[in-house]
Amino acid sequence: MSGLFGRDFLDVADFEAAELRRVLDLAHQIKAGTWSGRPLAGRHIAMLFQRPSHRTRVSFEVGISRLGGATTTLGEQDVQLGVRETVGDAARVLDRYVDGIVARLRTHADLTELADAAEKPVINALTDRSHPCQVLADLVTLEEVGGPLTAQKVVYVGDGNNIATSLIEASARLDFPLTVITPAGYAPDEAVVARARSLSRDGDRVTITSDLSDLDGATAIYTDVWTSMGQESERQSRRKIFAEYQVNPALMAGAPKAVFMHCLPAHRGEEVTDEVMDGPRSVVLQQAGNRLYAQMALMSELFGKGT
Repeated sequence: MSGLFGRDFLDVADFEAAELRRVLDLAHQIKAGTWSGRPLAGRHIAMLFQRPSHRTRVSFEVGISRLGGATTTLGEQDVQLGVRETVGDAARVLDRYVDGIVARLRTHADLTELADAAEKPVINALTDRSHPCQVLADLVTLEEVGGPLTAQKVVYVGDGNNIATSLIEASARLDFPLTVITPAGYAPDEAVVARARSLSRDGDRVTITSDLSDLDGATAIYTDVWTSMGQESERQSRRKIFAEYQVNPALMAGAPKAVFMHCLPAHRGEEVTDEVMDGPRSVVLQQAGNRLYAQMALMSELFGKGT
């Protein structure tokens, strides 16, 4: 069995560089059709979703099926974490039925409590703090379109949210340059940046700035929604604050060799224009498709019977 078998994956930084490399390499093999294992045969995975989901739910359910496993998907009304029962009780009950848990929860605190209480491995399918499975798919995409990560420069423009957190951790672990450009007051949490910098093997590769001209050498321009789930009451104020941080043709012209990335769903006309989203440099659908392969690789290693 893999040395990752039985491990949790709550954040990108939970894995060492070699462990991330193992998952990424397997994802490429699965997509290329050179690996066709079914390590989840006879295994059952619980999908615990508090938040709405399209790409995440479908890609996990399809991936589990292709790996030979079965799923039970539980929505917010099915479990009601912290209402009908505690997070810990829910985890200990699921341990009696399933071989692993994929959790898409509102708060990272609830996720860590779930993982601490559960004996079975837990995968973070999104929290308010991080979105590591999305970033695994992003790394697969970056390697497909640009080659080795260390030869690339990713520029993230927008809110310093969960995607920014996971990109920062990926940069620290895999040593690729990352610039995060946000309006003043919306940068990633300082503790996230400090932790990532402490993990870096080859010097600090992360730049945090509000300067929209800091695009030199970019191989990818990445953005996300300005208003995440749970921040709906701030949408109008955020639209004004973030307006100049829209990814549009003028901004992309400052990075002529960069592809455009977005984790989706996109608020067209806000963080990105149609011209960029649907343009020839956009790889957003490639990113979405790679969720399947990255997560299949991850689950093969954590939940499976060996690869």
